[in-house]
Amino acid sequence: MGTLSVNQNKLQKRIRRLAGEAIADFNMIEDGDKVMVCLSGGKDSYTMLDVLLYLQKVAPIKFEIVAVNMDQKQPGFPEHVLPAYLESIGVPYHIIEKDTYSVVKEKIPEGKTTCSLCSRLRRGTLYTYADEIGATKMALGHHRDDILETFFLNMFYGGTLKAMPPKLRADDGRNVVIRPLAYCNEADIEAYSILKEFPIIPCNLCGSQENLQRQVVKEMLNDWERKSPGRTEIMFRALQNVVPSQLADRNLFDFVNLRIDETAAPRTLDVVNI
Repeated sequence: MGTLSVNQNKLQKRIRRLAGEAIADFNMIEDGDKVMVCLSGGKDSYTMLDVLLYLQKVAPIKFEIVAVNMDQKQPGFPEHVLPAYLESIGVPYHIIEKDTYSVVKEKIPEGKTTCSLCSRLRRGTLYTYADEIGATKMALGHHRDDILETFFLNMFYGGTLKAMPPKLRADDGRNVVIRPLAYCNEADIEAYSILKEFPIIPCNLCGSQENLQRQVVKEMLNDWERKSPGRTEIMFRALQNVVPSQLADRNLFDFVNLRIDETAAPRTLDVVNI
């Protein structure tokens, strides 16, 4: 890649800045951490790795990066692409070979979406492997749009107000998941991946599925953004400004014992006779 244009340079600086802010805001990476970067071969994980390698050079702390890819044995998966790329940039890596493709095809009826089971199988394997290699953090490439889409999916179809947090401890306490691209939008990441000419590997298992609920929500958010530019940024800020007393979750706020404050100063009202 040659000299960057002004716009390309701005794009690169913006992605690096936003990732750095997210890492700092949530204390994602600490001195001495071993960060396992989960690399799928898609634009998001490539961008995440690229940004983390840059931050590793300029950060005031020292941390280790190891890339991990899970070869799920999808037909036609180009096994040579990721090792060749990682060797070319000098990043230590591990390839986990596990045939989850056959499991998914066996368990999911033809025509049904495979994403949920596929992601659960992949996540469980990666969690276990992170523990085995002593990784203190697991970095995933989810971005701001992914987080918002998950929020609306859970609200529309799951009846819960939750998304994907920028930092998460696994239920068993053995892993801490971080999402360094939490503040970055998908359009920037896509432009950056084109700029950097990452060797993208498509997901042949689920990439061809249409009418996925996530795709419907994505189109809804994109339509909102087209009609009202900046709306997605406002919605993401809302996830960081939660007011439990203005919702209806009795576990988050004690509505049962909510009563008037007997010690509060009385109000005065000036009445003007007309």
